[in-house]
Amino acid sequence: MPVIKTITNHSNTTVYVWNVTESEAWLRSGIDLSENSVNRLITMSSEMHRRGFLSIRHLLLHAGYNDNDLYYDDLGKPHLMDDKYISITHSYELTAIIISDVSTGIDIEKRRNKIERIAVKFVNYERDFMDQQVEKISPLTVIWGAKESMYKCLGQKGLGFYDHCKVEPFKMEDKHTISRIDFGDIQLSFDTCFEEILESTLVYILPAT
Repeated sequence: MPVIKTITNHSNTTVYVWNVTESEAWLRSGIDLSENSVNRLITMSSEMHRRGFLSIRHLLLHAGYNDNDLYYDDLGKPHLMDDKYISITHSYELTAIIISDVSTGIDIEKRRNKIERIAVKFVNYERDFMDQQVEKISPLTVIWGAKESMYKCLGQKGLGFYDHCKVEPFKMEDKHTISRIDFGDIQLSFDTCFEEILESTLVYILPAT
C-alpha cells in the first residue's frame, strides 16, 4: 500500500500521504463506495481525478474508516460520522488526508513556476516578506497551501485569500509558521506545518496553542 508518509507529530492528529501510481482498476478494487461516491466518480472525466478520488478512499481505509463514514455538508466540506475532523487534498500524483480531534485543514500543491504569475491574487499581508525572498516558488507554495488550508478549515463563503488570510514570515528550514484568519468577527490563529514531498509541498494547520 503506497502510503509514503504518515505524520503524527501532534496529539490526536494524523496525516496520511499517498503516491498514486496504481491503475484506476486497481484503485477501484478492495473498497466499497457509497452511492453518492459512485455517482461522483461517474461524473469525473479525468482519469487522474478518478484515481485521486479512489486513493482517498484507500487512505480512509488505512486510517480505519470507510467511504460510508465520510459525508459532505452543503458547502462541500467533508465530515466523519464519529465527529472527528477531516480535511482532504490531492494534486497530481499525491493525495493526503488529515484526521484530528480539532478543526483542521490540509493542502498539497505541486511546486510550479505558475505560482509567481498568480501571486498578486493571494499575496497581500505577505508582500514585504516575499520581496525579500530570492527563490520565490517554494515560499509562495507554502503561503498558498496555508491559505487553502484555512479556507477548508473555516468552510464559510466569502473568505478571501487576499483580504482575510494572513501568513507570518517563516524560514523554509523551520517547516512551521503561524497563519491567521481575520474575517469580520472571526479571528483565528493556526499552527501551520509544511514540508516538501517529492515535487510538491504539503501544508496543514491546527488551532494555535
